[in-house]
Amino acid sequence: MIIDSHAHIHMPPESFRFMAELVGGRANPYTLPKIPEASIRKVAEDQIRIMDSVGTDIQFISPRPYLQMHSVKPGKVTELWSQHCNGLIAEFVKLFPDRFRGVAGLPQFMDEALELRAIPELRRCVNELGFVGCLINPDATEGLGDPPGMGDPYWHPLYQAMVELDVPGLIHSASSCSERESYTLKFLNEETISIVSLLGAKTFDTFPDLKIVVAHGGGAIPYQMGRFRSWNVRKGEKETFDEQLKKLYFDTCNYSTEAMELLLKVAGTDNVMFGTEKPGTGSARDPLTGRDYDDMKPVIEAIGWLTEEQKKNIFECNCRRVYPRAFRKDEDC
Repeated sequence: MIIDSHAHIHMPPESFRFMAELVGGRANPYTLPKIPEASIRKVAEDQIRIMDSVGTDIQFISPRPYLQMHSVKPGKVTELWSQHCNGLIAEFVKLFPDRFRGVAGLPQFMDEALELRAIPELRRCVNELGFVGCLINPDATEGLGDPPGMGDPYWHPLYQAMVELDVPGLIHSASSCSERESYTLKFLNEETISIVSLLGAKTFDTFPDLKIVVAHGGGAIPYQMGRFRSWNVRKGEKETFDEQLKKLYFDTCNYSTEAMELLLKVAGTDNVMFGTEKPGTGSARDPLTGRDYDDMKPVIEAIGWLTEEQKKNIFECNCRRVYPRAFRKDEDC
């Protein structure tokens, strides 16, 4: 089985009309729209056709991160938009339960306390909608402020809720308000900062059962391991940086054969799970292979030093272990 652990929902046209009204009116007044099932089914079937074209059996779908509007005032805007997007995801799963799993977008607003909007929405999505994980945006200011690092106690209430609910979090930045930094670059920068912050703060000593997946292959960390190995020695850390890194998980959304091999060697095949974000940034034709950059299944299959067991772990079993709510226990690898 091929499980794509990192994908995002296609939105029907009615959703974008609601977005325009929501932002234009700043959530006052507001009414959550009722999207016709036919519209939802159409975009879901379009997404399934794409999955079938590359051999994906199941996708974990979440809201499009750069559209989460975490810095749009007031906070009610992102709260309503998150509820709408999560509701659509729940409809996708209801229509096609064998093809989709829900991952919640959280209404994080600027540097507002997570207990106000984000954690209640996480609990609603898991307990009422059956979602299996959540997105975590390390910078809800979207470049407008100086957010606390992910090792800061600010995040502890969210981590505690995740542990209680037994759901992992996918570190995935949202948009960027900086002219120096596109949202794609923002993703990679925030992932890099988050890893260093989480490990430096010994977050997993406080929350040993916390499960964090770092999107896009961990940002710059696999490429810059030598610097952080040296930094750990200089700080007198008891654990090597490699040992600390094993507390995290990573997806394969890096769209490069060379980077993929490096990630698997550095992070280890037990800590990497298949993810494509397809369709997304990587959905452009590679002139060398004739495939889209985000068609990652053939890339992994072609890595000669991987064993069949390691490939099965990457494509399926690691995801099953990290996302226990996504499958029945008797379906474990």
